[in-house]
Amino acid sequence: MIMESMVLPMPSEAVMPFAGFLISQKVLSFTGVIFYSALGGIVGSLISYYIGFYGGTPFVKKFGRYFLLRQDDLRKTEQFFQKHGQKTIFISRFIPVVRHFISLPAGASKMNIGKFILYTALGAGLWNAFLTWVGFVLKENWTRIEQYTKYADYFILLAILIAVVIIFQKRIKKVSLEQPKTPL
Repeated sequence: MIMESMVLPMPSEAVMPFAGFLISQKVLSFTGVIFYSALGGIVGSLISYYIGFYGGTPFVKKFGRYFLLRQDDLRKTEQFFQKHGQKTIFISRFIPVVRHFISLPAGASKMNIGKFILYTALGAGLWNAFLTWVGFVLKENWTRIEQYTKYADYFILLAILIAVVIIFQKRIKKVSLEQPKTPL
């Protein structure tokens, strides 16, 4: 769950239903699974949070232009997280792909660490409990959940890629309009 909460591609949909199956077989306990999965979610998220915290501004200053990122983008991200950070962190824990990356902008915007941990624990804990329960209910058929959730992952990844392409196109257009034209 540490890897799942970082930018590493280890989906909880593949891990937690199996943990639920193991609970149904009396190999693990529900309380232990939820506690340790939430703890893993917090640890992984904190690693990504601190990567964003310490690397966000220097990264944008040094490499931002290659990704069409500006200092103003960091300021907007910071304002957004100050206003909507708690609900963003909480809701993001339920969204495939997004939950892997959301801690980076939270750290870059210097979101309050106590609130970050609280909403990460609540969101990750509820999501992991749900997936564990599904695995428990499905018992030997726990792999079905992964079969269906991978389509949701693909759809969300495609939507994110489309959004990124649109944003880059708008940025490129804006940058080209801002550059002074030199006479021939």
